[in-house]
Amino acid sequence: MNTIDAKLLAKMFLAGAKNLEVKKEWINELNVFPVPDGDTGTNMTLTIMSAVKEVNGITDLTLETLAKAISSGSLRGARGNSGVILSQLLRGFTKRIREHEELDAVTLARAIDKGVETAYKAVMKPKEGTILTVARGVADKALELAEDAEDLQSFFEDVLAEGNRVLQRTPEMLPVLKEAGVVDSGGQGLMVVLEGAFDAFMGKEIDLTFDAGESAKVVKISPQAEADIKFGYCTEFIVVLDKKFTEQDEVEFKSYLSSIGDSIVCVADDEIVKIHVHTNDPGLAIQRALTFGSLSRIKIDNMREEHQEKLIKDAEKVAAKQAEEDAQKTRKEVGFISVSIGEGFGEIFRDLGVDYLIEGGQTMNPSTEDMLNAIARVNADTIFIFPNNKNIILAANQAKALTKDKNIVVIPTKTVPQGITAVINFVPEKSAEENEKAMLEEIQRVKTGQITYAVRDTHIDDKEIHQGDIMGIGDHGMLSVGRDVVSVAKESVEAMVDDESELISIYYGEDFSQEEAEKLGEELEEMYDFCDVEVNCGGQPIYYCIISVE
Repeated sequence: MNTIDAKLLAKMFLAGAKNLEVKKEWINELNVFPVPDGDTGTNMTLTIMSAVKEVNGITDLTLETLAKAISSGSLRGARGNSGVILSQLLRGFTKRIREHEELDAVTLARAIDKGVETAYKAVMKPKEGTILTVARGVADKALELAEDAEDLQSFFEDVLAEGNRVLQRTPEMLPVLKEAGVVDSGGQGLMVVLEGAFDAFMGKEIDLTFDAGESAKVVKISPQAEADIKFGYCTEFIVVLDKKFTEQDEVEFKSYLSSIGDSIVCVADDEIVKIHVHTNDPGLAIQRALTFGSLSRIKIDNMREEHQEKLIKDAEKVAAKQAEEDAQKTRKEVGFISVSIGEGFGEIFRDLGVDYLIEGGQTMNPSTEDMLNAIARVNADTIFIFPNNKNIILAANQAKALTKDKNIVVIPTKTVPQGITAVINFVPEKSAEENEKAMLEEIQRVKTGQITYAVRDTHIDDKEIHQGDIMGIGDHGMLSVGRDVVSVAKESVEAMVDDESELISIYYGEDFSQEEAEKLGEELEEMYDFCDVEVNCGGQPIYYCIISVE
């Protein structure tokens, strides 16, 4: 076989996604730090499942419609660094295939190369020894072999062999992988997808049914989004454009949707527009959308249970009142969105004036679409986003790139304490640029230690770690390992405190009591009398306590 058509490529994509879904837990376990939040496999799976949903909804299958479905679905569903990079690999790949009816080795090689180019551009400081390196190895080999490829089977076999060879070399490129005795988890995830696709190409029988619960899983948005449901129908659809959808069109359509509902997402991508709105009259949204083109993938869900029937009837009055209030509401100059990982942290951020919280973080990274939902809810010209996790920064930047009517400033906070410090240092009298500069400077002064337990044996930073050990994980590696939470916490603080330190903040989680936290605080006060010590409820899962030193 020398070419692939749309039907076969769709099957190959779904098979690759299925293979990833089946093996996601194994990929999770390849995370360097043996923390019970290993999430690379989960993030990549949720990303590709968003695209699977789009692909399964195609009614007229061509390479063009397939490309759009894969690109659009993965872009909006992207979670975590590996998920965002995977979405960019798919996005670049699909740009090269949509104009064809069949794909030969040369076209496939160029498409793979375009995917790698797109992914590298999405990462500000690409690091070798990661999924990017594996993808580059695959692309280079594909380009090398394509012109002389006699058939696709041998072409794919050689390309996959090269990908696995590069994957096995990743520990040599990243010392932390070598020390932990694992290959890069993102790179492994990519190879799992490609190997699943190859199995489908070879005609292997594959169960292409997917876990509906997994694909539908979303990050819980903070109480602001759920507290008082004023609009009863969750309405989603795709507009297939028959004319150009300008930035002005986007702004005006969003404004109209705001007048009839909330929780709005309106994102244009190539020749389609994805719409999501909570409203009491889905027909109004549909009628307006029809002025731009035809509709597909229409989905309307009643968000209330039957016993809430009275509330549904009253909602129209509430909706009208809110629309009136929203019309009168003055748009703010500056708004704030923060990712939070516990009720305690949520309260802290709300007290500091954060407009919108996204529940997520270690155990479940918010997607690009979750970010877009949050942005739509904040009525401000400039919005600062605090990801508070290094694995969420790319998704935040992706949402920024998709937002046209607001100025989005992503502050690359890698921990929740950094996010708190950033918000505290906002000065209303200063410009967005001045505040961004000040925040970036201040978050560099914050050191964070996160105390949790190990789920497997490994070796990191010259420390032998066994399953069940307590670990103190710092900004740049392992701070302490032991069998006792308090002892590890003290050793972690000792590793972070220096002569310039002024403040130690303890945020206790679900599995560490207030009494234990306060006792730890008292002991740290005695040990470091030149520092102020604060004890706060974080309420976070997984981590007994999160400690910052600044």
